[in-house]
Amino acid sequence: MNQDELKRIVLDELTAIAPEIDTSTLVADKPLRNQVDLDSVDWLNYLVALHGKLQIAIPDADAAKLTTLDKLIAYCAQKLGI
Repeated sequence: MNQDELKRIVLDELTAIAPEIDTSTLVADKPLRNQVDLDSVDWLNYLVALHGKLQIAIPDADAAKLTTLDKLIAYCAQKLGI
């Protein structure tokens, strides 16, 4: 897997949780939850979906730091070793 494939998975899982999202309008360095208007339950479901798809653990302490798309992708890439 490379960075582009990882980004596609991250965005695909996001649209699975909130299909009305237009991922082409997301700003990678702005708070993601504010852009997509996910409540805490949807956000948790999204992180659980990423865990299942990518087979990486996202502890609560780390999840709180994953505020932007850039940070989320970088975190997943580091966990996956890519």
